[in-house]
Amino acid sequence: MKRRAGEREKELKKKKLLEELGENRLPYMTPADADFHQLWKTKYSKLIFRKSDTIPEELHQMVQEGFLTLRKHDCFFQDLVRIKGKDFVTPVSRILIGNPGCTYKYLNTRLFTVPWPTEGYDIKYCSPRVHDACKALIRLNDYLHIEAVKALQGQNLFESKEIKDSTVIDREQNFATSFMEKGSVSKDQSSCCVSEDDYISLKNRTSYNLTLLNYMDPLQMLYLKQEPYFGMGNMAVSWHHDENLVERSTVAVYSYSCEGSAVEESNEQKLNGRDPAIWHVGLKVAWDIETPGLAIPLHQGDFYLMLDDLNMTHQHCVLAGFSPRFSSTHRVADCSRGTLEYIFGQCELALQNLQTDSESMALSLKSLETAVVKQVEEIHNEVEFEWLRQFWFQGKRYLKCTDWWLKPMAKLEEFWRKMEVMVLHIKEKV
Repeated sequence: MKRRAGEREKELKKKKLLEELGENRLPYMTPADADFHQLWKTKYSKLIFRKSDTIPEELHQMVQEGFLTLRKHDCFFQDLVRIKGKDFVTPVSRILIGNPGCTYKYLNTRLFTVPWPTEGYDIKYCSPRVHDACKALIRLNDYLHIEAVKALQGQNLFESKEIKDSTVIDREQNFATSFMEKGSVSKDQSSCCVSEDDYISLKNRTSYNLTLLNYMDPLQMLYLKQEPYFGMGNMAVSWHHDENLVERSTVAVYSYSCEGSAVEESNEQKLNGRDPAIWHVGLKVAWDIETPGLAIPLHQGDFYLMLDDLNMTHQHCVLAGFSPRFSSTHRVADCSRGTLEYIFGQCELALQNLQTDSESMALSLKSLETAVVKQVEEIHNEVEFEWLRQFWFQGKRYLKCTDWWLKPMAKLEEFWRKMEVMVLHIKEKV
């Protein structure tokens, strides 16, 4: 109900905004505009952009080979999602890779991670090259985690009134350097420059637990939606906030467009607005018609970070170029209700109300109290509709990479069958 109410509110805001615009279009800026950087600094300061030459070449090579491997093994799939009560197939093909047992839900569709190599887990991949691709993505994940911490530290320093204290600056810089060199920060290391609460918050907001990979070849699409507010052209992904994330967590996006000689920037003439041949990320202040938008070109190997509350206060879209493009969008997903550990715990809670007769082995209920019965029915529905149906509806797509999910889903089915017996007992007693 809350979700539907939120969708109705968004639709009303969009309708009002378009009515106010009429036939007009809002202004937006690209790096070619004189006031572009001033606008970025004042209205979009929590967007951090890094060009490809800031990333180690070895990491570029690993990740880009990984993208191509996953594409070659047909691991990218278009999702069936629900928007405003209607079902749509996404123009972008996706695959979710991340911590074993994690899931991510967007637009009413739950995706299940292809687990990246993780100590303590026995993960069998369909081929060594798929293993290497997943390993490359966890390497990228670690790198972007470090960059996000450094960016947040820089943001905090910039905003802090204590910035005049050079000793504070030195300590923060030493912290960022240590983090970069070692790849992680222990509690003891961080205590020299941040409080315990700040350290926990920093870790929670940058510890990416999964990445949603995207792929699209615009020239293979029969139709792409036009950007409606600014006239920015073809959209691969419409205006949105990323959903189901830890509050104020950083989103990191690595972009790899397969640029070639046929898709070069248009240098022959001065373009009005963005170059349609080049992929861009578009940003705007949410539901605002006063502030100009931004369209930032994305070249092979560039990445950007959306820090702090930017994902809540602003919206972003992806504007298609002419070439095929991969992206890896690293997130701190809110997995409070989206892990195997969570759903197994729910099952065990429900099954506490089931008992087996020691002689006849017949199953019966311990309690018919309203609260207990209601809890069992809710967990039974959650397992069926949020997990089993979502997993099997997507078919055997995950077997393209690994069979890791088959055993836990079989266990979840067994739990469901026991709860089905409980529900039947409840109906007989009512």
